[in-house]
Amino acid sequence: MNYETILFEVENRIATITLNRPDRLNAWNHTMSAELGHAMLSCDEDDQIRAVVVTGAGRAFCAGSDLSSGDETFDKFSREKDDVLREKERRYQGYAGPFPWQIRKPVFAAINGHAIGVGITYPMTCDVRIVAEDAKVQFAFVRRGVLPELWSHKIVPQIAGLSNAADLLFTGRMIRGRELVGLGLASAALPAGRVLEATLERAREVLSAAPVSVAISKRLLWRGLNASFAELGAKESRMFGWTSSQADAQEGVASFLEKREPDWKLSVAKNTPDVGL
Repeated sequence: MNYETILFEVENRIATITLNRPDRLNAWNHTMSAELGHAMLSCDEDDQIRAVVVTGAGRAFCAGSDLSSGDETFDKFSREKDDVLREKERRYQGYAGPFPWQIRKPVFAAINGHAIGVGITYPMTCDVRIVAEDAKVQFAFVRRGVLPELWSHKIVPQIAGLSNAADLLFTGRMIRGRELVGLGLASAALPAGRVLEATLERAREVLSAAPVSVAISKRLLWRGLNASFAELGAKESRMFGWTSSQADAQEGVASFLEKREPDWKLSVAKNTPDVGL
């Protein structure tokens, strides 16, 4: 499919999605939101894709919402929602998705430059983040008279702690990529020119893992945020038993003992069970 605001390419079973409005510092609009959702769904359903990397074209990852509509930007964004968009919001826990945390493949954010507003809340819904050390990062919403979105009030304190989340979300202050790592909100901070390749290298590690095992682990990790120890333990134990009885468990042990690359048998699209969370 040809997209207007993003680029989509697949190489060596890794999909790279590039926010592609460099002349606007990849500012977010309705079209980008819809195209990202479509691309994520395609990645989820395609067994030839094992991992996803999201990055930005040019010197920014995403400078936030496109403010070209002036002081009515956010009100217009809300008023323009149609029935299809509202149905997607119901289906995907409040926002028109799917978003990175909602698909069964691991999603890595290569934050190659400035990440403001939705430019940081979107990659916070990814599984792993690698950021440019000098990138400007800002949860700027309260400085625009609105609220942090995309589950920020759940994800950010869960990772960084309530006090650090309050600091970032209540003040909307600017930080740099290296501070994002210090708060635990990214895995590594690197010179901007190295971010994408380092993220692709990390994503390639997934190719050695059983795809259905990864899909189950991801679901337990994200859905488990709202589960008790007892509830999560029961689901985790049941899924461990299920994976132990499948062909990939046999292949995983055999390939290790025989010192060869594994040939995984299970399909994420066809064989991933419902974990019950």
